Formats: sequence, structure tokens, C-alpha cells
Amino acid sequence: MQRSRVLAFVAIGAVAVGTALLQPAATGHQQAAAAQTATVWEDNFDGPAGQAPDPAKWRYDIGGNGWGNNEMEYYTNSTRNSALDGNGNLVITARQENGGYQCHYGPCQYTSARLLTAQTFTHTYGRFEARIKIPRGQGIWPAFWMLGGGNWPNDGEIDIMENIGREPATVHGTIHGPGYSGAGGIGAAYNHPNGWSFADDFHTFAVDWAPDSITWYVDGVQYQRRTPADLNGNTWVFNHPFFMILNLAVGGYWPGYPDGTTQMPQTMTVDYVRVTQ
Repeated sequence: MQRSRVLAFVAIGAVAVGTALLQPAATGHQQAAAAQTATVWEDNFDGPAGQAPDPAKWRYDIGGNGWGNNEMEYYTNSTRNSALDGNGNLVITARQENGGYQCHYGPCQYTSARLLTAQTFTHTYGRFEARIKIPRGQGIWPAFWMLGGGNWPNDGEIDIMENIGREPATVHGTIHGPGYSGAGGIGAAYNHPNGWSFADDFHTFAVDWAPDSITWYVDGVQYQRRTPADLNGNTWVFNHPFFMILNLAVGGYWPGYPDGTTQMPQTMTVDYVRVTQ
């Protein structure tokens, strides 16, 4: 990833760098085989409009401490910031506010939401996938990612998708661990093949995670694969359970901050999240 992150119990990350190892898209045979794998966890976000996400699947990080990135939002558990839309989607909404919460810089200017499965679901290996329509705008920062625990970076981090508003046609995938965190995070960018904004439509973001490899996909196209050989002798820390996180940040060292061009509110719409083995 290209940011620091502090979880409720502390997890901090930073800049994704590295060169992608380009791979061809999966063949029809490979896709058919993948379709036959077992689903071990899934949320299709079915329910009435305005309902909170399923508490048996999702909990919240709450607060406005900057999360190690100098972010500007206060993460809440309010349905104003995360709720079902009645059409089978979860909508995470970042809003501009006039106080009401206290942030690290003073009265909070924004609210949003950060949902995680740390207390409800962890898993080792498999395909982790979500279909998402991301938001847009300067200083807007959606992410779908995973952590291996609270001892960062030794427990590891897998960033499945990150986008920053000033790069509307680009998403990033990265791993972090001991010796390859911060500016040494190992990852790559994927550019929309037509140069279009990812905020224009839904897209599928996934990783295939195996004992000795992690492979990234956008809309079924494989664009990066990492193995222990990529770590320059550092330790591969991706052999234990991880949990998932969905969040929509506003501002931060990497994306920069909202300006006069940024329109609020902004929404991150999630059709489904699925884990298959």
C-alpha cells in the first residue's frame, strides 16, 4: 500500500513501490476450475435500505486520530456513513461535516467508515475478492485490504486495492512485512486498459493467496505476482490467518487533501465480498 494505517490496536503502513511481474489473464479452463472452488465466507449485502451491515460479519474502527496517515475523517459506526442501499450493495459514505466529532487536528471536517472482520472472520489462503464502485475526487482514498494482526509490520499486510483520487484510472496492490514496510512496501499499479476512471463503474478486485505466492487481479486480469524471492532476503509473513478491511479515507500524506474541486459526499459502493478456498 502507499500509506500508514493505525488499527484500533495499532497497525501502520506506507508507500507501495516495486515493479509488477506481469502475467497473462487466466484461461477459460482456469476460470472454470476457480468457479468450482468452495465459498468459505461471503457477504452480498442483501437487506433493506438504511440497514447497518451485518454485525456478525463486520465490526468498526472508530475515531479521528489520523490513523498514522494524517487522515482528516472521523470513522463512525453510524448508518450515515455505512449502510445497505436496498439493492444488494453496501455504501460507505464520506461526508463533509461541521464539527460534532473531535479529530487530531481539531473539530472534524469529515466523517466516513472503516469496516473490518478482525473479530468475526480470519482465514489463511484462498481467493479474496470484492466488486466495488470506487469514489472520485482529490483527497479521496478507498481501500480493500487485509492485516495479519496488530503487530505491524511483522504480522504482514496485503493491500488488494487502493486508489487515490488524483489517479482516477489507476489502482494499486501491495504487500508489507518486516524489512519491506513503509517506503519499502512491494507492489505495483494497474492502469485501466482504456484509460477510464475506475469510479465510472463497478470493478472486481482480487488476490489469490497461496503458501508461497500472492497474485493480484482486476476484472479477471492478472497484473502482479509476488513470492518470497521478491523480498530481498526478508521474511515472508503470509502463512497465518488474516482479516479483511473496507474503508474510505479522506486526506492523508499519500493522496493529499480535498480542495476546491472535491465534491462531497463521496461513496464507495460494494456489491459483494467473497472468500473462496
